[in-house]
Amino acid sequence: MAIGRFSILSRGGAQPQEAPAPSAEPAKPVAEVPTAESDAAALRQRLLDAKLRIHGRIIDEINLATIEKIPLRELRPQIHALVAQHVTNERLVLNATEFEQFVDDILNEMTGLGPIEPLLKDESVNDILINTHKQIYVERRGVLELSDARFKDEAHLLRIINKIVSTVGRRVDESQPLCDARLLDGSRVNVAIKPVAVDGPLVSIRKFSKRPYSMEKLVDNNALSREMAAVLAAAVKGRVTVLVSGGTGSGKTTMLNALSSYISPKERLITIEDAAELQLQQPHVGRMETRPPNIEGKGEIRQRELVKNALRMRPDRIVVGECRGEEAFDMLQAMNTGHEGSMTTIHANTTRDALGRLETMIGMAGFPMTIQSLRTQIASAIRMVVQLQRMSDGKRKVVAVSEVTGIEGDVIQMQEIFRYNRIGTTEDGSVQGNFQATGVRPKFLTDLQNRGITVPSSYFDPSKVQ
Repeated sequence: MAIGRFSILSRGGAQPQEAPAPSAEPAKPVAEVPTAESDAAALRQRLLDAKLRIHGRIIDEINLATIEKIPLRELRPQIHALVAQHVTNERLVLNATEFEQFVDDILNEMTGLGPIEPLLKDESVNDILINTHKQIYVERRGVLELSDARFKDEAHLLRIINKIVSTVGRRVDESQPLCDARLLDGSRVNVAIKPVAVDGPLVSIRKFSKRPYSMEKLVDNNALSREMAAVLAAAVKGRVTVLVSGGTGSGKTTMLNALSSYISPKERLITIEDAAELQLQQPHVGRMETRPPNIEGKGEIRQRELVKNALRMRPDRIVVGECRGEEAFDMLQAMNTGHEGSMTTIHANTTRDALGRLETMIGMAGFPMTIQSLRTQIASAIRMVVQLQRMSDGKRKVVAVSEVTGIEGDVIQMQEIFRYNRIGTTEDGSVQGNFQATGVRPKFLTDLQNRGITVPSSYFDPSKVQ
């Protein structure tokens, strides 16, 4: 067998002989063409068992240390020959197409993430939701559907999970059953295993496009109107501090990436995240990521420490992927001390709720502050709140854009600039509605004009449906 520049065979391991391609008409087929759904399922299970069995045998035969050094175009022919030998030995009935898919699956087990590797490469898939080893759901265009991909058993799934988390220096076990991680392409991963996941491991993967969504693309997808996009772009350019709010899966990170594209390339940005997933396009970006405690419970680095450290790194703006706790206090301090135009996201259902949650998080920092002084800090730091919502048809919308105008007594004053008016739902479940200006001209327009940024008055005309 030709092995090219690198040998994947282990010294002293089995030396596979040149094997013929799998025969289209073997003497003893292992399975007939299924005639029912149960037969098809049984066939898939037998093929999966054989696949993992062959994978294990190949692992015993090869030199794992060389795998990562070999380009895929050189590795595939070598694995192809090894698989052909084992398929023949196992007397598996595979046509040419099935055999090539079988080789791909083996390669995915060796160099990728097994059954979910094709889903990660599928650009139509937004989310991969693994409910134990028995079910893998995917979301396409806002709709959940059951995938044909399967794990053999729980041990198979746990092996893939450990492969994911170890790549970014994280761990997951019984003592630490919850974990946030990321894939090398930036996709966000959340893992829960036993004992907190009662029936078996749960994995959620939020994929991010290799090319971040631009504001133009969001407009084309009807996530917001062109006028709203223009006002948001002007606000970012004019260093208006923005809080992006929304529920889970509403598109907060996508919106943050789109907004960040309007930051000047001359500015220095520092990003702070639990799991690095932001895709800022500026040339001068410093990325920082939290670190969980080690097996001894030491070495944890929280977002709060990173925000404090970021202030010593001469940033023009700080971008926090998501405010979840006491780091909100330090973030507000930064916004109030010369880092205007900073941005962050928060989980909340309305713009008013977003400020309320921020207030609660600041209280977690433990500083003795009156309600009025706390709200004064918020009102002086946050200038704009962008509210996102995932509709019942799976589409994401900007449902409100509000300006924080100040504080009266101990009440933070807000005014809505744009809103999404939901009209109804079609028979196929599509949500119908339109974007509309409220007629309010934001106060920050004066600051934008002083910076040479103009926004047409017509954008705020409530009589025009956007």
